[in-house]
Amino acid sequence: MAFHKLAIQDINKETAAAVTISFDVPSSLKEKFSFKAGQYITLKTEIDGKDIRRDYSICTSPKSGTLTVAVKAIENGLFSKYANTTLKVGDVLEVAEPNGRFVFEADASKTRTVAAFAAGSGITPIMSIAKTILEDEPNSHFILIYGNKTPKDTIFFNALLALHSKYTERFSIQMIFSQSQEENAMFGRIERSTVNFLLKNTYKNNKIDTFYLCGPEGMITTTKDVLKDFGVAESDIHFELFTAPVTSENTANTTVVNDGSTIIKIIVDDEETEFVMSQKQSILEAAIAKQIDAPYSCQGGICSSCIARVTEGAATMTQNNILTDSELAEGLVLTCQAHPTTPSIVVDYDDV
Repeated sequence: MAFHKLAIQDINKETAAAVTISFDVPSSLKEKFSFKAGQYITLKTEIDGKDIRRDYSICTSPKSGTLTVAVKAIENGLFSKYANTTLKVGDVLEVAEPNGRFVFEADASKTRTVAAFAAGSGITPIMSIAKTILEDEPNSHFILIYGNKTPKDTIFFNALLALHSKYTERFSIQMIFSQSQEENAMFGRIERSTVNFLLKNTYKNNKIDTFYLCGPEGMITTTKDVLKDFGVAESDIHFELFTAPVTSENTANTTVVNDGSTIIKIIVDDEETEFVMSQKQSILEAAIAKQIDAPYSCQGGICSSCIARVTEGAATMTQNNILTDSELAEGLVLTCQAHPTTPSIVVDYDDV
């Protein structure tokens, strides 16, 4: 994973607990930092002597010429609190080139309707997707269902209203607040009854071609289930988790992690490293312990930074919320979740 030092060009307070951070990308790096709507960047810095990496979705459109992310402070969030209270214009962070598979690519010749369900900071990649559709597909429409506690807690509240005012005929917004009764907004959360009501009533006459979901796992799972009940094909539902998945006691992971050892060969940037690792370790943990510069960020199985291909041997993942069945069949794994199950294994980070 290649990192580049970028200076902070601008910081804006979006809510009491969220800021947007814009980076000054020099002309020599413009091509490397070109991105697709919905992608993220990994930020790296040192806080209290610890090397910290965090992924944040880009909230601007590709044609805007700006690289901006939103960071919401969360409880026990080391970097998110640092970003909201300490970072300032001129500070330099290490930034990885854009990555991610939760993407939208515009086609000016198309006429379609895209809908998105977002909750909290899940709006950040959706904002990029919304702007891209409205700017680059003049005949397409965008529907946004966006859940928050109150208007003052809503990231991009005023920006979304301005976008709606500019594209009134093509941009529909349904705000949902769980702690505030507001005009033209629903009260509650994005849950089964809410999604059912919107599809059966508000948007019953809209032929929606594609859905994008971003936010907590519970919201995404519920919305996906309702959409599938309405006959929406799985291939037309794209999602990205914004919190680590929760494993309930009733759905305990049945993956068995072996107690043996494996001879592993890891390929990164055309360099091969071979050593013996415990099968109790994840492949990524073993790589980091050997100081191999393997790409990673969240280490929780919710980003795609650590994807690699198993070209020899086999591994099992403790959880997977990203890779499709066909990608698994091709040998792709999330190395932060993958444990070897064979005496030897070859893992190629370059072949993805």
